[in-house]
Amino acid sequence: MFFCLFLLYMIGVLVVGDAHQSLKNKIVCIFVLQVKAPVMFDIFKTSKSVTLSIDEFFDKVEAGIFNFKKGVNHYIKDNLNDFEENLKANNALEKEADILKRKIENDFYVHSLMPTYSSDILNLLERTDDIIDLSQEVLNQFDVEGPNIPADIKKMYSKLTSASVKTVENVIPAARIFFVSPEQVKDKIQKVLFYHHETHTIGTEIKRKLFKECDQLKLSEKIHLRYFALHIEQIANAAKVVARLLSSLVLKIKM
Repeated sequence: MFFCLFLLYMIGVLVVGDAHQSLKNKIVCIFVLQVKAPVMFDIFKTSKSVTLSIDEFFDKVEAGIFNFKKGVNHYIKDNLNDFEENLKANNALEKEADILKRKIENDFYVHSLMPTYSSDILNLLERTDDIIDLSQEVLNQFDVEGPNIPADIKKMYSKLTSASVKTVENVIPAARIFFVSPEQVKDKIQKVLFYHHETHTIGTEIKRKLFKECDQLKLSEKIHLRYFALHIEQIANAAKVVARLLSSLVLKIKM
């Protein structure tokens, strides 16, 4: 294809000549567009089975992070029965995501799919899986340690959870679109970075309030509650890692 277009261009230059410059320019435009077109590609064309598995994997992570948000809010509101249901549901989703991830990894190695980018893509999926793993760990910590969150800062913890979850709610669509239209990833990643910053801003406000205003709490209680703020922030950190990997992958496929 490249050779044929180049030959067409040379014929246009030699035969058409300066008298028909506009026609020659059209030939040049076709040549340039065809050469640049393969820069982006549809990874989903490699295997329909892998396509479905990757899409289902992202579904599990999204469902897990939504369930995580519900779980934390139920705990904050003392709806412990509902919290227990969220804990069980998230545990099941985390296991299902792991199974899908292993299946995708196996398909990539067995069928030698996209050898140039396979290690990067599998690393992307591994780091995405970290998100749902962390969400399950945080819910387990709430369940086991049972932090006593003062009424006057419960809304702040809910707000922190919402901001952290929004980083994931934006990075998963970015990961999905990467496989079909990588050039659109950049815009979505900007939202991930925004909510990541928002998460840490709220987290800092919680810590400041704990140590400067909550005089009724013991130092040990303040430290305990600070750790739970940090645990929730880790979800946003994991989403930011995925965002960085996506940015790196987009640059690689452009080269």
